[in-house]
Amino acid sequence: MTEVLLEIRGLCRDFPAGEGTIRVLDNVDLTIGAGEMVAIIGASGSGKSTLMNILGCLDRPTSGSYRVAGRDTQALDPDELAELRRDYFGFIFQRYHLLPTLSALGNVEIPAVYAGRPPAARRQRAEALLGRLGLGSRLQHRPAQLSGGQQQRVSVARALMNGGRVILADEPTGALDRESSGELMKLLEELRAEGHTIVLVTHDPSVARHARRIIEISDGRIVSDRRTDSAAAPAVAPDASPSPAASLHGHWQRYRESLRLALLALRSHKLRSFLTMLGIIIGIAAVVSVVALGRGSSERIQENISAIATNTIEIRPGQGFGDERSEKIQTLMPGDAEALAQQPFAAGVTPTVSTSASLRYGNVSVTGTINGVSASFPAVRGYELAQGIWFTERSVEQRSQEVVIDDNTRDKLFPNIDPLGEVIFLGKVPARVIGVTKHKTSPFGSSDALNVWLPYTTAMTRVIGQNYLQSITVRVSDQTDTGTAESRIVDLMLKRHGRQDFFVINTDTIRETIQQTNQTMTMLISLIAVISLIVGGIGVMNIMLVSVTERTREIGVCIAVGARRADILRQFLSEAVLVCLLGGTLGVGLSLAVGALLTRASTIPLSFSSTSILAAFGCSTLIGVVFGFLPARNAARLDPVVALARE
Repeated sequence: MTEVLLEIRGLCRDFPAGEGTIRVLDNVDLTIGAGEMVAIIGASGSGKSTLMNILGCLDRPTSGSYRVAGRDTQALDPDELAELRRDYFGFIFQRYHLLPTLSALGNVEIPAVYAGRPPAARRQRAEALLGRLGLGSRLQHRPAQLSGGQQQRVSVARALMNGGRVILADEPTGALDRESSGELMKLLEELRAEGHTIVLVTHDPSVARHARRIIEISDGRIVSDRRTDSAAAPAVAPDASPSPAASLHGHWQRYRESLRLALLALRSHKLRSFLTMLGIIIGIAAVVSVVALGRGSSERIQENISAIATNTIEIRPGQGFGDERSEKIQTLMPGDAEALAQQPFAAGVTPTVSTSASLRYGNVSVTGTINGVSASFPAVRGYELAQGIWFTERSVEQRSQEVVIDDNTRDKLFPNIDPLGEVIFLGKVPARVIGVTKHKTSPFGSSDALNVWLPYTTAMTRVIGQNYLQSITVRVSDQTDTGTAESRIVDLMLKRHGRQDFFVINTDTIRETIQQTNQTMTMLISLIAVISLIVGGIGVMNIMLVSVTERTREIGVCIAVGARRADILRQFLSEAVLVCLLGGTLGVGLSLAVGALLTRASTIPLSFSSTSILAAFGCSTLIGVVFGFLPARNAARLDPVVALARE
């Protein structure tokens, strides 16, 4: 007795039509045994294609039952139906439905890819099937390079890839000429003789005559079921080829195949892929550049702050900047500096007086600033010596006429000789050069100014002729909070002066203000860059949605040959992630190139870091996952019948 393979009982299929429904299949009962060759015929609109879709688990009945080898399909979820299609069914479509981006060999391998079979095994079987069908020399040809008959034979090989216990052929000769049609029907008869169950859907009586059983449908009902050759017994049916059990290696293989298919899809639409990447390229380049600009600016700011020395508090006469009476207030005395130097929070103190005068050596005369300072000045202000030494406390006490000059003054007065030991005139006062400072970038004013330093006692008594100071600078020790130190300085000065005739400038506050401003600007620009990334991500999503729409039939074919929802989701998500990763790579490269050009052409500081570059790639991946998920999910949830019917 023939094994019952496909069994339908009381099956109905309704479709919505306006406000009501239309019944396409009405109370159909059908049993198909293993190894039979059955033709389903009927006029257009009779329901034969709908019946075939239900037989192939591409569609579900509205009511009734359908069993495949005893399994009730109504109780199966989408992934279980996909497994059933992989293990039992092979489809031969009228329009072939080959994937245009894959070769003949790749198209035949697809069912085995979704079944999780090893690459070597599936390639060997695909080559054997194509060789048997006379396409051994066309393995690497794409569908567009094959004739109609050759494409149909590729679809037959694909149907047999996983065993193809049941071959479902929908109008298999509809797009073929007479000769190709005859070859195909001969092939199907050979497959039936080998034990495959063949179900043909056709309106061509000459095709139906090849079947051993002809079922006629009219208005959704079976009106005739007759056998044409009762003597022809079916051969032993081939075993269904179950998919390998899930394993870690199998999951990795599926991810690898998804990446391969994604790369093929991107390569076949190069311009669209590049345009999709463009938003990501611009966004990532903007983010990396902004981070580099912010980092470079911070480094530059730190350098500038170092130029005025950190943790310093400056004391000046008056009530603040712009106080017109400050020049008349002459109460800031050397004794104040000495008292401040005795405080535990003071790491260094230097009084300052200054004036502008001529600096003359030989017959060369320039105008510069003469600064009277203490021996602690280099430590307080962060100056370093390029040559010679700094004057000592003893020099201050003895009012020595020793001077330290900056590099600008050396270049002006001593362009060709060593200045150490030479005597220059500060106005009318001679002084011996004992040191030259290293170049120091000034955060305020010009770095090209000419400055010389000598003991403040010498400057007050011999150069300027005054007994009061213009300012006192205190460097606060690292262990003391600058705010606390500022309060103690104010208290001490109030006790000494008896009134508030001074004001203080806390450079740490200046540093914090500059840094906060820099952080605010960096945040603002970063937000702009993030917005550009979001816009790029939305572009990726839109293009992926368009891609899903364009490739609806391709998705339907993949589902028909056994792809799970997870397989479709993984493939389209892989495409989105690849687009974003490639866009991220190009964006980082663009940012580095622009940074190199800006660094060479201007003084704009850019400082790239590996952290920001890695973060950019992380952003690329995240954008691909987040914005690619919705289109990928839409693709995975497509109804296979609707997808295959899409033009």
